[in-house]
Amino acid sequence: MRRTREKRNATARLDAVFGALSDATRRQMLASLAQKECSVTELGEPFPVSVPAISRHLRVLESAGLISRRKAGRVHYCRMRPIELQHATDWMVQQRAFWEQQLDSLARYLEEREA
Repeated sequence: MRRTREKRNATARLDAVFGALSDATRRQMLASLAQKECSVTELGEPFPVSVPAISRHLRVLESAGLISRRKAGRVHYCRMRPIELQHATDWMVQQRAFWEQQLDSLARYLEEREA
């Protein structure tokens, strides 16, 4: 039961990360945050969208665990949290290894069949 719950939680986290990464604006925000911590104002400057839209994007990133926020006075700062990206990367590496193995098996089978 516990293992099933942990697997569901991991799946939900992975879904949230890929959902957050599905938007170009959020990916650009993460690219900026990979360089340095930024204020919400700095993050929003390059985008021709409203402040509420920027806030919604940041909430998506935050709920996916990809960023954290802190407040200094009246300024809100965001920082990237790479651990959730690492979970997504690990998943993709596993998938790639699986499919490479499957395709190698298929190639061997087709070569044997032709021989």
